[in-house]
Amino acid sequence: MEKTKQGVSPSVPRHVAIIMDGNNRWAKKRLLPGVAGHKAGVDAVRAVIEVCAEAKVEVLTLFAFSSENWQRPAEEVGALMELFLSALRREAKRLNDNNISLRIIGDRSRFHPELQASMREAEALTAGSNRFILQIAANYGGQWDIAQAAQRLAREVQAGHLRPDDITPELLQTCLATGDLPLPDLCIRTGGEHRISNFLLWQLAYAELYFSDLFWPDFKHEAMRTALADYASRQRRFGKTSEQVEAGARA
Repeated sequence: MEKTKQGVSPSVPRHVAIIMDGNNRWAKKRLLPGVAGHKAGVDAVRAVIEVCAEAKVEVLTLFAFSSENWQRPAEEVGALMELFLSALRREAKRLNDNNISLRIIGDRSRFHPELQASMREAEALTAGSNRFILQIAANYGGQWDIAQAAQRLAREVQAGHLRPDDITPELLQTCLATGDLPLPDLCIRTGGEHRISNFLLWQLAYAELYFSDLFWPDFKHEAMRTALADYASRQRRFGKTSEQVEAGARA
């Protein structure tokens, strides 16, 4: 059987992306404030990290805060920012102790300087870790990502370093926030919704989609293992026929 990095079979996704949905509904169902759901969701994050690391997934990207989430009530946004700050300070050492590298993608300019500083510190602390990459998408939107990549290339053209005809899908992809990482193989959304909500729009072109009715705080070890098993049962064709894929696997 074909092997990928670290002896992992192709049935294990190299990159898993997750839209962590359902925190507010989880809290509402229990007559709790919305922030209680987000706090409970931290335990689900830990569980999913453990399962992915055990399975030798290389990259886990979590959609923590979208560029559209600023439209939520100010009280909720403020509570989310405080939770993000405290989680960064509390979890960074734990990630480093477990040889997990933390990356944060998205437009940081709108965050409070204190939060921006904590992001930089957590990334610096874990920069030397190489077991696994945990990537957090914060104030991130897929449209923003494609636009900033196009702007980077436009500046290169304007400076005379690049011709318009030199711009290819492959080149643009390297300018995305995830440009140095493998594309997601599996995208999971919890909470029962069936949409991707402006998340990794370019990168998810050929990803397998998996939807769970569980609210995010309830998506723990068993649920993550079930999602990985479902992925392993699928045949990824990338535009080819089943016969072509099977013939290639036998070659």
